[in-house]
Amino acid sequence: MTDYQTRVNDAKVSAVDTLKAMFAEANDYVFTNFRGLSVDQITRLRTQLRESGAEYRVVKNNYAKIAFQQMEKPDVSEYLEGPTAIAISRTDAAPVVKVLVDFAKDAPVEVKGALVGDMIFNAAQAEAFSKLPSRDALIAQLMSVMQAPLQNFVYALNAVPTDLARVLQAVADKKNEE
Repeated sequence: MTDYQTRVNDAKVSAVDTLKAMFAEANDYVFTNFRGLSVDQITRLRTQLRESGAEYRVVKNNYAKIAFQQMEKPDVSEYLEGPTAIAISRTDAAPVVKVLVDFAKDAPVEVKGALVGDMIFNAAQAEAFSKLPSRDALIAQLMSVMQAPLQNFVYALNAVPTDLARVLQAVADKKNEE
């Protein structure tokens, strides 16, 4: 092997290691086709994704496939075809997918699929996922449902002394009238 081939192979290994390090920081990935996006559009998209806690990276498909395989992630190679950019979500993936789906209405970006945890979503499933409430919204709903019985119990406990006070006041008023 020549010195040039060694340097090329080292560069490829380094590129895969860089992707693995980037992918290791997140659990959720959304695969998109970005062909046809202008520089202004991709800049706006990156800004919106950053606000949602994600990073948007154009990747070399072969390197990404190798990185996902080495990380023992589910096989997403069907989404790593053609020009591919990956939205790497470090927090909740729902808002990230929502940003991409909404952005795709006005720009030539296409959601190919997503890897959320260990679940693979195709484009239609990813769009349906984007319509679900975020994790924080679901937790808030759950907390309000869990809190309702306790609130009702407190209201019932407060009602007893209040009703007793009203009855005693009515008895006192009736005695004063007599």
